[in-house]
Amino acid sequence: MFSDPEKNVANFGLMPGMRVADLGSGSGFYSLAAGKIVGEKGRVYAVDVQKDLLAKLKNEAENIYKKNIETIWGNIEKPGGSGLHDNFVDAVFLSNVLFQTPDKAGLVKEARRILKPKGRVLVIDWTSSFENMGPTPENVLTSERAQEIFEEIGFALDRRMPAGAHHYGLIFKKI
Repeated sequence: MFSDPEKNVANFGLMPGMRVADLGSGSGFYSLAAGKIVGEKGRVYAVDVQKDLLAKLKNEAENIYKKNIETIWGNIEKPGGSGLHDNFVDAVFLSNVLFQTPDKAGLVKEARRILKPKGRVLVIDWTSSFENMGPTPENVLTSERAQEIFEEIGFALDRRMPAGAHHYGLIFKKI
């Protein structure tokens, strides 16, 4: 692991009782970290297209008594693909997802759709390929380009945060 999900989630500023969508949740490291913070009254929606990873996450969440994590199979690049309602969640995580998403604008639009007014998005992605340790060089999305995409779709940069030696962290607010 090249970034620390627990540290990144703690720096993001979740509160107990919040609803969070982890779009492209993969193995669920960010979902599990968020589940600890939002507590019993909060909810984490882990959305991914890979059913095997969702099943693994569901089992792990149940084994560590995190009943507040719900797994959803969905295509996060399509309108409505997350399966979540409009203006439903307080926060969205996009961790190591943008570099592998062909329709980046579609993904950002889906995040915006499900966020409550003034909701926030945590973006964690690779700063470089690091000789193919990360994504291939042509798939790396710079933080500047990520910011452009988010701003074009109705977000404002709230702040930048450290996210590990090989990653950048951006927090956007829905406007």
